[in-house]
Amino acid sequence: MPDTSSGAVADGRTRDRVARLLLELGPSTAVTLAAHLSLSPAAIRRHLDAMLVEDTITTRSARTAAPRGRGRPARLFQLTAAGHAAGPNAYEDLAASALSFLADVAGHQGVTEFAEARAADLERRVKPAVAEADPADRPAALAAAMSAAGYTASASPLPTGIQICQHHCPVQHVAERFPELCGAETAALARLLDSHVQRLATIAHGDGVCTTHVPLDPAPVSTASTSTASTSTAMNPITPTSSEGPVI
Repeated sequence: MPDTSSGAVADGRTRDRVARLLLELGPSTAVTLAAHLSLSPAAIRRHLDAMLVEDTITTRSARTAAPRGRGRPARLFQLTAAGHAAGPNAYEDLAASALSFLADVAGHQGVTEFAEARAADLERRVKPAVAEADPADRPAALAAAMSAAGYTASASPLPTGIQICQHHCPVQHVAERFPELCGAETAALARLLDSHVQRLATIAHGDGVCTTHVPLDPAPVSTASTSTASTSTAMNPITPTSSEGPVI
């Protein structure tokens, strides 16, 4: 099967640009968005349709004082509450400040325990979907469940295993300062798949996508050892050869 991760990354970046533009301009028509982004009408509609399905945008009819001619009224696209939450905002500064305070008061261990609790919550939310899937289908099921949780993830087969790509990081700017968040998340993925996994790239580290490699015929992992090993990998990720995600 072809690796479609590069196309998914490009789509994710374009939709991020659409979201940022809607933040700047407010409710806008497809024609306006296409003009600002230098996209064709067909291309912008494809991205808008996908964002409607993801519930990051919604539509309403444009109000106009002048009488309209024939045809459907123009539609305005605007961000939903979920779309606003996915973008950069003051909550990121608040979260970073809170973790900085926690680090000052409780030290590194306090930040680690917070990161592990947050990863455990993600694990709890996606575990039912993963557990219901056949073992061979669990990476794809995990990617789908993570997409529903806001990570825009995909899974692609490779000769050496499965590559899970997360094209969006809800806590990107906070994780840049606190890599414990990435480490705890990687440990949660390993537990969900009952496999030693390797985090090859992270958005927080400046890569274009968070990439996790799941090997073929993986050996089960012990819960006690997963967190420390994964945290070390996330704090020192392997730099990929391309921001589009590594090819192994």
